[in-house]
Amino acid sequence: MKYLKKTIKGLVLIFALIVAALYITDYDYILKGVRVVYMTGHTTAYIDDYPSFENDIIQNGTVQPWEQHDAYNTINATSELTEINDELGTVAFLIIKNDSIVYEKYEEDYSPSSQTNSFSMAKSVTSAMLGKAIKDGFIKDLNQPVGDFFPQFSDSAMTVGDLSSMASGLNWNESYTSPFSLTARSYYDDNLAETILNLKVTETPGQSVKYLSGNTQLLGMVIQEATGQPLAQYLSQNFWKPMGMEQNALWQVDDKNNRLAKTYCCIASNARDFARFGKLYMNQGKWNGKQILDPKFVSTSITPRFQEDDHYGYGFWLSNYRDKKIFAMRGILGQYVITIPEDNLIIVRLGHKRGAFTPGASFTQDFYDYIDATYEMTQSLQ
Repeated sequence: MKYLKKTIKGLVLIFALIVAALYITDYDYILKGVRVVYMTGHTTAYIDDYPSFENDIIQNGTVQPWEQHDAYNTINATSELTEINDELGTVAFLIIKNDSIVYEKYEEDYSPSSQTNSFSMAKSVTSAMLGKAIKDGFIKDLNQPVGDFFPQFSDSAMTVGDLSSMASGLNWNESYTSPFSLTARSYYDDNLAETILNLKVTETPGQSVKYLSGNTQLLGMVIQEATGQPLAQYLSQNFWKPMGMEQNALWQVDDKNNRLAKTYCCIASNARDFARFGKLYMNQGKWNGKQILDPKFVSTSITPRFQEDDHYGYGFWLSNYRDKKIFAMRGILGQYVITIPEDNLIIVRLGHKRGAFTPGASFTQDFYDYIDATYEMTQSLQ
């Protein structure tokens, strides 16, 4: 018994020393990561983690429901789609053709109103907000220097367009495995602005694509500084309400006091509402007769900025799979809004895991599988 007591005391002391060391070295955010992830039975961030964080509400307005196609849910998933959805834990799969829902399927306890974490699909939303801020005159254009908004970057040629197109030159380390990485700190820490404003431009901006979540976070901070509005409010007024979203959404913020939205990730919404950004960009920024975004900005966003990096535009992933001009919103666990304008198709997939990357490809295999299945399922539809 004495040995057991000594062992317990020793473990308590070790734990206390570890906690003290984390606070002293400013890595105490790791404790929140442990509580949010490991103590809930997960090994990484997950689609239902948003209640564990502070959130701002993105208010909707008058709902504009999606129309249902005449063939709504009369087509069946291919065996390949069923297999991959089961394997990767798909919770929502939605196909929209000619502005009408053709097929939607929800698994587990999820439904059309279920909200899940967008992860990096929020980068596309933030880029859309940039386009709106330019249209509104808060930001001059894609070439406006970031230093105009944050003097820390005045000595750099980095522009707002460089942030949106992943060409900033910032010294951000995009690591999803280390708890000591900037990515982990940004997700769990309570002062996101401090982390971002301590970054340095260490490579020449505007040269090539280097995917960094810090780019989009700084872009969100620029938009907030330029507009003078909280980001959830600006998103609500200019997109959520005029686009007739079915539900309010939630946007994770870093802290109850700072309330800086995590613009590189973390909008909790549903499949139908995420799909609306595909429709908005497919229609060159127009929504039911209202021009929300400049068509030129939209066209630029879904076109490669760099010829040698043809998989990325401004906030959107790009593909020419099946000889189609495809643009996509993408999240780390296989969240997708895949838009194929020439065939008036939008595919939304939300779920727990993504597939493996294939050599030399910019997407995981499931991205291509979702597209193949959709064409097979809709080949007879108008």
